[in-house]
Amino acid sequence: MSALEPLVIAALLVMAGATLLMRAGGFWVMGRVPLTPRVRRMLEALPGSIVAAIVLPVVAKIGPAAALAVVAAAVVMALRRNEFLAVAAGVAVAILARSAGV
Repeated sequence: MSALEPLVIAALLVMAGATLLMRAGGFWVMGRVPLTPRVRRMLEALPGSIVAAIVLPVVAKIGPAAALAVVAAAVVMALRRNEFLAVAAGVAVAILARSAGV
């Protein structure tokens, strides 16, 4: 079975098309929403909500090592405002916590 079978290509194209339509549809819909102060506050809070929705299930599944890693990354990000350093700190803390048996 080849990785470039017609059904695989078709599935990739359908998924790419669906993604494009969803993104374009979002821009189209938001272009028609008046930016009131309430809507603006909601949009400003959205990135944090998305991060929480992604991170919290991972922390719940993996446990204390992941929680320590997330806290370390958040602290480094708050202090240094550098995504690379925050990720590196999170990974380092996760490795240290796992090697310590946490």
